[in-house]
Amino acid sequence: MELQKLYSYVRQAIETYGMIREGDHIAVGISGGKDSLTLLYALAGLRSFYPKKFALTAITVHLGLEDMDFAPVQALCKTLDVPYEIVETHIGEIVFDVRREKHPCALCAKLRKGALNEKALELGCNKIAYAHHRDDFVDTFFLSLLQEGRIASLSPQFVLERTGLVLIRPMMLVPEAQIKGFCRKYELPVVKNSCPADGNTTREQVRQTIRQLQAVYPDLRTRVFTAICKADFDDWMNGAFFDGISG
Repeated sequence: MELQKLYSYVRQAIETYGMIREGDHIAVGISGGKDSLTLLYALAGLRSFYPKKFALTAITVHLGLEDMDFAPVQALCKTLDVPYEIVETHIGEIVFDVRREKHPCALCAKLRKGALNEKALELGCNKIAYAHHRDDFVDTFFLSLLQEGRIASLSPQFVLERTGLVLIRPMMLVPEAQIKGFCRKYELPVVKNSCPADGNTTREQVRQTIRQLQAVYPDLRTRVFTAICKADFDDWMNGAFFDGISG
């Protein structure tokens, strides 16, 4: 995927759902993975020509896991002229050693989001950008359906009532396959995930189920995403169609 195509996807999402307003200060959650680095790259570039002026700060919540070096991410942020903050935590130790969670993702996500929100508020941000892409919306739909027996998915944007922060998802229209290609083409410094649960989650199990269905229905992801986008927009914005599923 070329950079201009990425800009087009992101700008379309931003303008369709009114994600950015004049004077916003947006915290970009950076895990070090391909999705968050692509989002950072897109918003940093868009900042220079988007008609509504906004500021960016990149924030990484470090889980305290070994063998995760964010120095290359820091270098990228410097190149993009985006301030970068690392929040040091003991979340990995709490989840795996203290609590010994059998299903660690939910607790980990809750603690990460809390630390990210707190730092964003401290830095004067009014919005947080998450890097969920089109496939994430579809995966969440199936997670909600299969795990909870309800129709729900991610929301384009959502107000966190306790803090007043607005959560936005500018990459919601970007297919994951194109993100992978973008990372390779632009040589983004993806940080290897050393989490013990990586690749062994409920979300990954659901993805395997979707792959099996796609063998029969090749357009499954496209059709489901289209259906999600046709859901009542007011329901999305007031949370009735918002998930609550981590990740």
